[in-house]
Amino acid sequence: MTFEIWCVFALSALGLACVPGPNSLLALSHGARYGYKKTIWTICGGVSGFLILITVAMLGLGTLLEAKPELMIGLQWLGALYLAWLGFKLFFASSISIEQTTTVVSVLPKELFKQGYFAALSNPKVLLFFTAFLAQFINPDEAFIPQFLVITFSFLCIEFAVEYIVARLADKVKTVLLANGRVFNQCCGTVFLLLAAVAVVKSLA
Repeated sequence: MTFEIWCVFALSALGLACVPGPNSLLALSHGARYGYKKTIWTICGGVSGFLILITVAMLGLGTLLEAKPELMIGLQWLGALYLAWLGFKLFFASSISIEQTTTVVSVLPKELFKQGYFAALSNPKVLLFFTAFLAQFINPDEAFIPQFLVITFSFLCIEFAVEYIVARLADKVKTVLLANGRVFNQCCGTVFLLLAAVAVVKSLA
């Protein structure tokens, strides 16, 4: 892969990472509730999920899902159920006061990691996107594995950086976000529920 092609890929990946989605919303919510340091676990979970998706897409499952729409529909419903579960969990979560955020919040890193991981896996259509998107930057005349490693590592680093920035910003302005903590939780929960509804509608289209 030439440096010029990598630059085009990096810019495209940056644009993709900046599009609001379940993982960036989690980074925002967790950054405000738990602080950016704890939210790194959430981000690592999301990046791990994206690693699985990219690997599976590059191995050709995206093409299989395209050929078998019933499998795609089933995965979409599973993803929608998980997003809905996250939405309800956030919507009814108790608010965290500003004083609490200055002390250690009792949340297990593995729980944050798990939420980020499954949020990344919640949309099977990402498989199709990665299949089409990443294929544009693969040169069939060059060795596949080195290109795969460069593309995967670059994308995950960019995704991590964007989510980390979101978490840092949320941590910085948590005084504003948590001034009405209950409302903030309900807004985040509502967005997740809307994402779940959109996933269901798309599966029925």
